[in-house]
Amino acid sequence: MKTVITIGRQFGSGGREIGEKLAEYFGIPYYDKELITRVAKDSGFCKEIIENNDERPTNSFLYNLVMDTYSFGYNSSSFIDMPISHKIFLAQFDTIKKIADEGPCVLVGRCADYALADYDNVINLFICANEECKIKRILERHSEITSEAKAREFMNKKDKQRQSYYNYYASSKWGHATTYDMTVNSSVLGIEGTVKFIAQFVEDYENR
Repeated sequence: MKTVITIGRQFGSGGREIGEKLAEYFGIPYYDKELITRVAKDSGFCKEIIENNDERPTNSFLYNLVMDTYSFGYNSSSFIDMPISHKIFLAQFDTIKKIADEGPCVLVGRCADYALADYDNVINLFICANEECKIKRILERHSEITSEAKAREFMNKKDKQRQSYYNYYASSKWGHATTYDMTVNSSVLGIEGTVKFIAQFVEDYENR
């Protein structure tokens, strides 16, 4: 297998679990929170700082400056003066590329599809789900959330964060069908069925 799989996901859609099962199915590495540990190792940033800025939206500084600084490298004066959120993004950007260069894997979130836009062995997926299914999953997995209303509020907050983060840094729109190679509603086939469906898609892509 040569393919790198990136997964964007709505909160509560099961995107993380689907990613884990796909990685297990193909016998390849999986990176979600694991990416934070790797970024800390590669960049020297404190893990807690990376966690505090993980997929968080930002309204400060100019996007173009971020990209210009990425071209010049970490030693430029612009990088030194840059807000920590942008430094974290650039560190993740670099680590995602390093991981993809190492071989096939599953990468969840963190604008991985955008970071690997120039790679020709990448499949970009987006996992969504019906609101009822998402709320049920949130309540099952987060014991501190005790009502459907709180689950909905938390879900909307997390999705807004992810959307703002992605739309700020990437050149396309989070959750839009045209951004991805395939968008799947996990409510239709369930987690296991969605994994089988995507696995077949990836295998067909490999054998094209």
